Amino acid sequence: MLTFLVISILLALFMVFRMPVAFAMGLAGFLGLAVQLGPRPALSVLERTFFDSTSSFILVAIPLFILMAELLTAGQVTRRAIIACQSWIGHVKGGLAMATIAASVILAALVGSSTASTAAMAASAFPEMRNHNYSQRLAAAVVSVGGTLAVVVPPSIVLVVYGVLTETSIGKLFIAGIIPGLLTATGFVIVIKLIAHLTDQAPRGDAFNLKKAAKDSRHVLPMGALLILVIGAIYGGLASPSEAAALGVMGSLIIVIAQRTISVAGFSSSVSRAVKATVMIVAIVACSAIFSNYLAFTRITHTLLDFVATTDMPRGVIMAIIIITLLVMGMFMDQLAILSLAMPLAFPIALALDFDPVWFGIVVTKTVEIGLLTPPLGLNAYVAAAQTGVPLRKVFLGVTPFLAMEILVLLLLLFFPAITLWLPGLMAR
Repeated sequence: MLTFLVISILLALFMVFRMPVAFAMGLAGFLGLAVQLGPRPALSVLERTFFDSTSSFILVAIPLFILMAELLTAGQVTRRAIIACQSWIGHVKGGLAMATIAASVILAALVGSSTASTAAMAASAFPEMRNHNYSQRLAAAVVSVGGTLAVVVPPSIVLVVYGVLTETSIGKLFIAGIIPGLLTATGFVIVIKLIAHLTDQAPRGDAFNLKKAAKDSRHVLPMGALLILVIGAIYGGLASPSEAAALGVMGSLIIVIAQRTISVAGFSSSVSRAVKATVMIVAIVACSAIFSNYLAFTRITHTLLDFVATTDMPRGVIMAIIIITLLVMGMFMDQLAILSLAMPLAFPIALALDFDPVWFGIVVTKTVEIGLLTPPLGLNAYVAAAQTGVPLRKVFLGVTPFLAMEILVLLLLLFFPAITLWLPGLMAR
């Protein structure tokens, strides 16, 4: 136990001094193994763990989904989705903000990355809202919260990483994330409607033009077909997530080439960004496995499980402790770092308490999603502030009512698991 405390302190110090989380976990795990087993056996465990954790076929889905998103973004397909949504509902009071949320759902299904979605919306939707006299605070807040939908809406990279870390079906996680994602988006629209009704922060947009709306939507139809192909292949059991991701890359290439919206330089840049993002994520997965191996040797997980088995504490209280811990971590860390640190301990406890791993995964990802909006880190708020020039304090103030809705949706998922598990149950029949 003393060794575990020392290693935990070292891990905390590594992160305080801004060492990347992957390297901090890998180094702390290796040092712990070296103390427990000796340097040479620790190196052997390190080598085996690196190979085992990175040779899983399911990891192929990560670079493919990222590349699909990068190609569609470089090919201006995501921008056209935003324009189409604005054409249909931008004319009502608060309509441009609602259209931004609707476009964020589409973007989330394409990009799979929260910060990338936020940056894209900040570049396209924010100027449009400001041109129609939306307040800075609301426009930046809508951009920030819309980006968080990419955490739960499939094909979410966070869900893929959770599935890899916990060996949970990624296909089921994707299907389980659909209703919570749409429920969250609906909640955001309700908040916008209330703000538009009670304040003058969200005026009406341009008059509705059916011809223009139909024309703008025409460009989005291939993208909709691609989403149906990818998610439908997984839902119907026709393809694994990795195979569906490959279909997505092929489909996105066909779309951007047919529409002539991507250059050779744009393609090269997309591949480069996808490779960089993949390296970061795979490094987190591998180093998390090293730290998990160290935890296995210390038997700290077994100690926690024994405590859970013998304690009189209700399941709900233990779950509340896990949620509060994740919320606090979310104030200071990004989603992937939280998953890699927390799941080696929290997931075995969830299984011991007989929680469904798919439901637990959606609840966990929903919880870390909230951390994207909370100070002092609030990564999405920082991205929105940097991209739009709105002071960070205003962005945090703007997201406050949306945070209340996030908490409400999280409570609904906690108390009504059927919201999460109904669609995966249909898939299993």
